Amino acid sequence: MTRLLPRGGTFLLAVIAGTAIANNYAIQPALTSVAADLDVPLSLIDLVPTAALTGCMTGFALLLPLTDHLAPNRLVTAQLTALAAGLALAAAAPDAAVLLAAYLVIGAAAGVAAQASSVAGRHAPPGRSGRGVAIVAAGMSAGILLSRLAGGALTDLLGWRRMLLVFAALALLGALSAATLLPRQRPHSGRSYRATLAALLPLLRHHPQLRRAVATGGLWYFAFNLTWVALVLTLAQPPHSLAPAAIGLYSLAGLLGFAVLPLTGRLTDRYGSQAVITAAMLAAAAGTALLATGLDSPPVAAVGLALFDAGCFAAQAANQSRVIALDPHRSGSLSSVYLVFYFAIGAVGTGLAAPLLNTLGWQGTALTALGALLIAAALGRTGIRQTR
Repeated sequence: MTRLLPRGGTFLLAVIAGTAIANNYAIQPALTSVAADLDVPLSLIDLVPTAALTGCMTGFALLLPLTDHLAPNRLVTAQLTALAAGLALAAAAPDAAVLLAAYLVIGAAAGVAAQASSVAGRHAPPGRSGRGVAIVAAGMSAGILLSRLAGGALTDLLGWRRMLLVFAALALLGALSAATLLPRQRPHSGRSYRATLAALLPLLRHHPQLRRAVATGGLWYFAFNLTWVALVLTLAQPPHSLAPAAIGLYSLAGLLGFAVLPLTGRLTDRYGSQAVITAAMLAAAAGTALLATGLDSPPVAAVGLALFDAGCFAAQAANQSRVIALDPHRSGSLSSVYLVFYFAIGAVGTGLAAPLLNTLGWQGTALTALGALLIAAALGRTGIRQTR
């Protein structure tokens, strides 16, 4: 019999997920400060978010399936400890090469956020699995949304190196809590870890809807990362020349994305994931259009970011519901495949932000993201079958 989470366990997992995944984004408002401190071109430091996403993608591929093989207290504690070590290495980095290597580790360990979601669903009381997963998803969303604000404010207050040490301390605190409170029961699995990994890619061949979910999700995550990294770089340069803390404030506009998550679940259950994804993509596209034309007006930019983030978060919640529903008994493996490709395509968006910004300018980069969102809306509209 699967042991249930203790009282407050789901909330702990939500906090762990949020503070862990935040490390993929918290350094973005400080990129110009990091480049100046290490005396390297900004285009090189722009690879730091890419390294984080690449590491996270690797973690999803190799570490997320471990939720079917290791006890939650051991697995989550080990990854949070590795996360703290990676952050400490990044804080002491003498050059860009060490910083990039550290962020590969940070990204892989930050993938514990996805494991937290799986643990919450598996160890929830009967009939409340969906609620547990939603709470952890809300924690992840809050971590993503507030990470740039926290990273920018801490960078202004303490410097970027000490900012990373603050996040390292949070990871260690989470590791201690996980070791103490999470279930010690090892999952029963009918296959070895190697067999689990070998069975991942064939899932794409057997599930056409998984392929469609990967394509649509990847497109909006490409647009999400492209827009946010390009926005940070644009606001940090003339004529805006904003400080990291001021740039981080722009993430507050995305709180609407966090607020719509509970509503998204109800709408998906009632109308199906296909309708929710299409509507969400159209909202995100409208927000991107506002950003492309109204960045010089803070109110217009705030509305644009609110629509953009709300659309992306709502679509992601509906899409993951569709993936899990394909085969609930193999939801971990299905989620692993989905998230690997999702983050891989997102990493491309992150890596292209600086080159596209230099070539096309802010408006051209935003319009590129807009095109990706419209394609995702079209794919969502032509989904094979609704998930209810």
